[in-house]
Amino acid sequence: MDDFAAIDFETANAERTSVCAVGVVVVRGGEVVDSFYSLIKPEPNYYNYWCSRVHGLTCADTDDAPLFPHVWAQIEPRIKGLPIVAHNKAFDQACLRAVMRCYGIDFPDDVPFLCTLQAARRKMRNLPNHQLPTVAAACGYDMTRHHHALADAEACAAIALEIL
Repeated sequence: MDDFAAIDFETANAERTSVCAVGVVVVRGGEVVDSFYSLIKPEPNYYNYWCSRVHGLTCADTDDAPLFPHVWAQIEPRIKGLPIVAHNKAFDQACLRAVMRCYGIDFPDDVPFLCTLQAARRKMRNLPNHQLPTVAAACGYDMTRHHHALADAEACAAIALEIL
Protein backbone atom coordinates (compact mmCIF):
# COMPACT_ATOMS: atom_id res chain seq x y z
CA MET A 1 0.00 0.00 0.00
CA ASP A 2 1.49 3.30 -1.09
CA ASP A 3 -1.18 5.86 -0.11
CA PHE A 4 -2.70 6.04 3.37
CA ALA A 5 -2.92 8.01 6.60
CA ALA A 6 -1.64 6.47 9.83
CA ILE A 7 -3.40 7.76 12.93
CA ASP A 8 -2.96 7.39 16.67
CA PHE A 9 -4.98 8.73 19.57
CA GLU A 10 -4.19 9.02 23.26
CA THR A 11 -7.08 9.24 25.71
CA ALA A 12 -7.43 11.01 29.05
CA ASN A 13 -9.65 8.38 30.67
CA ALA A 14 -11.63 5.25 29.86
CA GLU A 15 -14.15 7.15 27.72
CA ARG A 16 -13.39 6.82 24.01
CA THR A 17 -14.51 10.44 23.54
CA SER A 18 -11.66 11.61 25.78
CA VAL A 19 -9.05 11.93 23.04
CA CYS A 20 -6.33 14.23 24.37
CA ALA A 21 -3.71 13.90 21.63
CA VAL A 22 -3.63 12.84 18.00
CA GLY A 23 -0.84 12.07 15.59
CA VAL A 24 -1.34 11.67 11.83
CA VAL A 25 1.20 10.66 9.19
CA VAL A 26 0.23 10.94 5.53
CA VAL A 27 1.93 8.60 3.05
CA ARG A 28 1.64 9.07 -0.71
CA GLY A 29 3.56 7.09 -3.26
CA GLY A 30 5.20 5.14 -0.46
CA GLU A 31 6.74 8.27 1.07
CA VAL A 32 5.79 10.28 4.15
CA VAL A 33 4.59 13.61 2.79
CA ASP A 34 2.92 15.18 5.83
CA SER A 35 2.57 14.77 9.55
CA PHE A 36 0.38 16.46 12.12
CA TYR A 37 0.24 16.45 15.91
CA SER A 38 -2.07 18.21 18.31
CA LEU A 39 -3.10 18.12 21.90
CA ILE A 40 -6.88 18.14 22.34
CA LYS A 41 -9.03 19.23 25.26
CA PRO A 42 -10.71 15.93 26.14
CA GLU A 43 -14.43 15.26 26.61
CA PRO A 44 -15.02 14.53 29.44
CA ASN A 45 -12.21 16.72 30.67
CA TYR A 46 -10.48 14.68 33.35
CA TYR A 47 -7.52 12.34 33.43
CA ASN A 48 -7.35 9.05 35.22
CA TYR A 49 -4.13 7.89 36.81
CA TRP A 50 -3.59 5.00 34.41
CA CYS A 51 -3.90 7.00 31.22
CA SER A 52 -1.63 9.76 32.50
CA ARG A 53 0.88 7.14 33.58
CA VAL A 54 0.95 5.70 30.04
CA HIS A 55 1.36 8.91 28.02
CA GLY A 56 2.36 11.49 30.62
CA LEU A 57 -0.38 14.00 29.75
CA THR A 58 -2.51 15.79 32.35
CA CYS A 59 -5.11 18.57 32.46
CA ALA A 60 -2.26 21.07 32.71
CA ASP A 61 -1.22 20.00 29.19
CA THR A 62 -4.64 20.20 27.56
CA ASP A 63 -6.75 22.75 29.46
CA ASP A 64 -5.90 25.37 26.83
CA ALA A 65 -5.81 22.92 23.90
CA PRO A 66 -8.38 23.14 21.09
CA LEU A 67 -11.53 21.04 21.10
CA PHE A 68 -11.71 18.10 18.72
CA PRO A 69 -13.77 19.84 15.98
CA HIS A 70 -11.03 22.45 15.51
CA VAL A 71 -8.36 19.75 15.32
CA TRP A 72 -10.45 17.63 12.96
CA ALA A 73 -10.78 20.63 10.62
CA GLN A 74 -6.98 20.50 10.27
CA ILE A 75 -6.83 16.70 9.86
CA GLU A 76 -9.70 16.10 7.44
CA PRO A 77 -8.19 17.81 4.38
CA ARG A 78 -4.90 15.98 4.92
CA ILE A 79 -6.48 12.51 4.92
CA LYS A 80 -9.39 13.01 2.53
CA GLY A 81 -9.73 10.05 0.17
CA LEU A 82 -7.10 7.96 1.94
CA PRO A 83 -7.50 4.68 3.81
CA ILE A 84 -6.74 5.06 7.51
CA VAL A 85 -4.27 2.77 9.23
CA ALA A 86 -3.79 2.24 12.97
CA HIS A 87 -1.97 -0.22 15.19
CA ASN A 88 -4.92 -1.75 17.05
CA LYS A 89 -7.58 -0.16 14.89
CA ALA A 90 -10.29 -1.30 17.31
CA PHE A 91 -9.11 1.36 19.77
CA ASP A 92 -8.35 4.21 17.38
CA GLN A 93 -11.41 3.66 15.21
CA ALA A 94 -13.63 3.55 18.31
CA CYS A 95 -12.06 6.79 19.56
CA LEU A 96 -12.54 8.53 16.22
CA ARG A 97 -16.14 7.44 15.86
CA ALA A 98 -17.00 8.26 19.48
CA VAL A 99 -15.49 11.74 19.50
CA MET A 100 -17.03 12.56 16.12
CA ARG A 101 -20.42 11.40 17.36
CA CYS A 102 -19.92 13.43 20.56
CA TYR A 103 -19.47 16.62 18.51
CA GLY A 104 -22.04 15.78 15.81
CA ILE A 105 -19.47 15.35 13.04
CA ASP A 106 -20.34 12.93 10.24
CA PHE A 107 -17.70 10.42 9.24
CA PRO A 108 -18.25 8.38 6.09
CA ASP A 109 -18.68 4.69 6.83
CA ASP A 110 -17.00 3.71 3.56
CA VAL A 111 -13.50 4.89 4.58
CA PRO A 112 -11.27 1.81 4.78
CA PHE A 113 -9.71 1.42 8.24
CA LEU A 114 -6.81 -1.04 8.30
CA CYS A 115 -4.93 -2.54 11.23
CA THR A 116 -1.18 -3.11 11.42
CA LEU A 117 -1.65 -5.12 14.63
CA GLN A 118 -3.88 -7.66 12.87
CA ALA A 119 -1.53 -7.75 9.87
CA ALA A 120 1.50 -8.28 12.11
CA ARG A 121 -0.23 -11.15 13.93
CA ARG A 122 -0.82 -12.82 10.54
CA LYS A 123 2.55 -12.10 8.94
CA MET A 124 5.00 -11.96 11.85
CA ARG A 125 4.08 -14.96 13.97
CA ASN A 126 7.60 -15.41 15.31
CA LEU A 127 7.59 -12.19 17.38
CA PRO A 128 7.38 -12.48 21.18
CA ASN A 129 4.41 -10.06 21.09
CA HIS A 130 2.79 -7.73 18.61
CA GLN A 131 2.96 -4.51 20.57
CA LEU A 132 3.78 -1.42 18.54
CA PRO A 133 7.46 -1.09 19.59
CA THR A 134 8.12 -4.79 18.96
CA VAL A 135 6.57 -4.79 15.50
CA ALA A 136 8.18 -1.45 14.62
CA ALA A 137 11.61 -2.82 15.57
CA ALA A 138 11.01 -5.95 13.47
CA CYS A 139 10.26 -3.65 10.53
CA GLY A 140 13.49 -1.73 11.07
CA TYR A 141 11.94 1.34 12.73
CA ASP A 142 13.58 2.63 15.92
CA MET A 143 10.80 3.82 18.19
CA THR A 144 11.97 6.02 21.04
CA ARG A 145 8.83 7.87 22.21
CA HIS A 146 6.13 5.19 22.57
CA HIS A 147 2.72 6.60 23.58
CA HIS A 148 3.40 9.98 22.03
CA ALA A 149 0.63 10.13 19.42
CA LEU A 150 2.83 11.34 16.56
CA ALA A 151 5.63 8.88 17.34
CA ASP A 152 3.09 6.05 17.41
CA ALA A 153 1.58 7.20 14.10
CA GLU A 154 5.07 7.36 12.57
CA ALA A 155 5.80 3.80 13.75
CA CYS A 156 2.45 2.63 12.41
CA ALA A 157 3.22 4.18 9.02
CA ALA A 158 6.62 2.45 8.92
CA ILE A 159 4.98 -0.87 9.74
CA ALA A 160 2.25 -0.37 7.14
CA LEU A 161 4.84 0.35 4.47
CA GLU A 162 6.56 -2.95 5.31
CA ILE A 163 3.65 -5.36 5.74
CA LEU A 164 0.46 -3.97 4.21
